[in-house]
Amino acid sequence: MIEVKIDNIFVVQNQIERLQQGVENRYILMRRLAETMHMEVRKNFRYGGRPKWLGLKYRNGKPLTDTGALRNSLSTMYDNDTALVGTNIVYAAIHNFGGMAGRGRKVHIPQRKFLVLDNSGKQKLADEVQDYFRSLIR
Repeated sequence: MIEVKIDNIFVVQNQIERLQQGVENRYILMRRLAETMHMEVRKNFRYGGRPKWLGLKYRNGKPLTDTGALRNSLSTMYDNDTALVGTNIVYAAIHNFGGMAGRGRKVHIPQRKFLVLDNSGKQKLADEVQDYFRSLIR
């Protein structure tokens, strides 16, 4: 027979309460996740895409970075259940997903995913979640 004896039940109860509070109130975790995603998406602009974006066809320079408006428009939003990174720039979607644009939809815009996380970014999110829950039981 296995017997478990808890010498200080108050310590155990306190840790269980902290864990329960942290699971119910995830606002801090969601804020951290949104900040991490924001940092990772900004890296996409710094490195010219991950994987690299197609080059420009009709002018010199780096795609999506001419004025910095798109990069600088990135913002985070979070609540107890959600962590988001996005932009309110009208032309953001056509650049992220690619497609036909312009008058009569005659101009092909290649897909240049900027709202994407690479494996390293995904791992950082997983690490943030683990660190958060570890902090609750310390």
